[in-house]
Amino acid sequence: MKLSVIGTGYVGLVAAAVFADYGNDVLCADIDAGKIDSIKAGKLPIFEPGLEPLVEHNIQAGRLRFTTSNAEAAVHGDVIFLAVGTPTAADGSADLSYLYQAASEIGRHITRPTIIVDKSTVPVGTAERIARIVGEQTRVPFTVVSNPEFLKEGAAVDDFMHPDRVIVGTDDAHAREMLHRLYQPFCRTSDRILFMDARSAELTKYACNAYLAARISFMNDMANLADALGADVELVRRGMGSDPRIGNKFLYPGVGYGGSCFPKDIRALLTTAREFGHSLEIVASAERINEAQKLVIVRKLRQRLGGDLAGKTFGVWGLSFKPNTDDVREAPALKIVRTLVGDGARLRLHDPEAGKNFLASLSPHVAAACTLTSDPYDAAEGAHALVLATEWREYRSPDFERLRRIMAGTVLLDGRNQWDRQHVEALGFEYAGIGR
Repeated sequence: MKLSVIGTGYVGLVAAAVFADYGNDVLCADIDAGKIDSIKAGKLPIFEPGLEPLVEHNIQAGRLRFTTSNAEAAVHGDVIFLAVGTPTAADGSADLSYLYQAASEIGRHITRPTIIVDKSTVPVGTAERIARIVGEQTRVPFTVVSNPEFLKEGAAVDDFMHPDRVIVGTDDAHAREMLHRLYQPFCRTSDRILFMDARSAELTKYACNAYLAARISFMNDMANLADALGADVELVRRGMGSDPRIGNKFLYPGVGYGGSCFPKDIRALLTTAREFGHSLEIVASAERINEAQKLVIVRKLRQRLGGDLAGKTFGVWGLSFKPNTDDVREAPALKIVRTLVGDGARLRLHDPEAGKNFLASLSPHVAAACTLTSDPYDAAEGAHALVLATEWREYRSPDFERLRRIMAGTVLLDGRNQWDRQHVEALGFEYAGIGR
């Protein structure tokens, strides 16, 4: 098929590269000329395992091209995917201005019957609004479809190629047939393409993220109670996860969730609910618990060091919101670092991929109190305590004896429950995990 993808973020770039790899003719557009020039030069704007060679291969094969012209993309595609950002507005709602701008431009330039697929995460009713916007610009027949993404950053390429499910929201028979043809190669072993109306598809995306966020916050709440009661939440987690009615996914306590999806989508869902007179108390509680959880490590650090952190040096391992990405949006490490600097501490930081993005997200005052290192042991050098904020694989089995020699203090704050407490305490460390 001739496909166009508007947007070169996580969703757009992954979709464009994978669709091209499966034989489609894909034109990917973004109004950011610098971003397009960088991609053409072989430097992607995001780090995502497996994506760079996929983009390079399909550019060389001639199946994947890039442009700064949404008009060119509108003319090219029989199916046009909208994958532009929908950031949080000041009132907590989703800012759809970029999406509506792209829709309007598509409407002005399509020349033949076109299927417009909304792949951005949007409030319920957005597909209908896009249809009105496009319809104001053209008399060419078109259909708007809701096709929310369910990609995990750090595993987005594999998720796209092997989806758990593909949700297509449309009542149009031709659009259903075309989207089924497009996605069928990804679902050859079993047909996991679910068709529904557009409003239900839009709500499904928010409902999934809200439920998963609630599971995480529930376990963090249980972890904090386990700390108060002297129980081990890791044993509680295993007991819960062995119940088939519950399962073991998203039951890992830690320093809270972050990223581009959960925080933004929960705020947008709560805003939508309020507009319709509904409170969504469980979802609202999950958000409150999560924001408080980001400071659990700081509270534990203050307790261990007598409350006064001024003049102390702390190492922080892991700055991205999760492993295998350079995305620091809403990362718990941001709140941890800002709070510690506010307490008068100095920070030595390490992350395999996200360091530069992390520093760029800090104010000049906070950044001045931070040193970004290229080696994790350099971040621990002279530290009064070491904080594990993100569970990158290279942090799971460090040389603890070396850490004991180079650190000025003995406190390990394990924000992801990755380390063996008995082992590190036998080496002379003071260990503090989450709910342990």
